[in-house]
Amino acid sequence: MPGMFFSENPKDLKGTDQSLLDDKTQKRRPKTFGMDVKAYLRSMIPHLESGMKSSKSKDILSADEVMQWSQSLEKLLANQTGQDVFGNFLKSEFSEENIEFWLACEDYKKTESDLLRCKAEKIYKAFVHSDAAKQINIDFHTRESTAKKIKAPTLTCFDEAQKVIYTLMEKDSYPRFLKSNIYLNLLNDLQANSLK
Repeated sequence: MPGMFFSENPKDLKGTDQSLLDDKTQKRRPKTFGMDVKAYLRSMIPHLESGMKSSKSKDILSADEVMQWSQSLEKLLANQTGQDVFGNFLKSEFSEENIEFWLACEDYKKTESDLLRCKAEKIYKAFVHSDAAKQINIDFHTRESTAKKIKAPTLTCFDEAQKVIYTLMEKDSYPRFLKSNIYLNLLNDLQANSLK
């Protein structure tokens, strides 16, 4: 690059540049790298190791909490860790757009009025539009109705589509989730740990 001088000798560098160079050239990280990845996965996928804290939760997950998830999809989605675990299950079924859309709608309902149009267009383009990368499975009527509503967006313009997706998850994905290894292994591990 013009105007930049790079020394071939690392000892010529001083201050923070030297410490950055030391980090890159002198420290080897193969042992800690594996531990860092494991810690990251534990925080992102709570079912890998029982009793782990969710990255967004302050409480340790209990077997009772996980058992409550089986009472209703509403109880599952009311729990941050439940959302994460269910989201991982949906990813395994290649249908994560459903929970992503549902969560985007929940977030949208808390939007300030001056940001409604911008946020509505983003959600519509990401999930509802017929060419959306993460297109949700809704009927033509709901898709057209939502398209009309976002022209003058309100906090409720996605309610109809969100209800369709919620019902789809409740009737289709949720029962399979309750029978899945992701859910059953997590529950069994937490129950085993509570007996110790």
